[in-house]
Amino acid sequence: MEQLFSLAKQLGDALLDAGLTVTTAESCTGGGIAYCLTDVPGSSQWFQQAWVTYSNPAKHQQVHVPDDLLAQYGAVSEPVVMAMAEGARQEAEADLAIAVSGVAGPSGGSADKPVGTVWCAWAWHGGEIDTEVCHFEGDRRAVREQTVAHVLSHALRRLSP
Repeated sequence: MEQLFSLAKQLGDALLDAGLTVTTAESCTGGGIAYCLTDVPGSSQWFQQAWVTYSNPAKHQQVHVPDDLLAQYGAVSEPVVMAMAEGARQEAEADLAIAVSGVAGPSGGSADKPVGTVWCAWAWHGGEIDTEVCHFEGDRRAVREQTVAHVLSHALRRLSP
């Protein structure tokens, strides 16, 4: 966990230096990204708000993921995390939104989306959205922690000169 909090602090410093704000829309991490970010003293200067959109109805109601995307692609998919990220960014009026949806396990996986599959998205002001599918190893906690580390690291890399 220490690595996660270090990454969160570094990201917070980068956001503060750039005068930017962040929000999150999380499924498989259950608020873990927001927890790490808000554990940083002074995070109220750059952290807007967060959603834990664990269910499909929550994804639709809270961050405006279209029902047809959920039906066609499933929650663990690129189109859905893109919609989660952009919906959260717009709703929070933030400069950056981080969204994740995946299969943390130990069950729930399939041949197409085995346990450890996580889709990540970063929606930036200006309309650019980065996405990536990850395949993490380990138990439920390990998959969730690796997800948090990955999304924080990616955002930090993008903000660093």
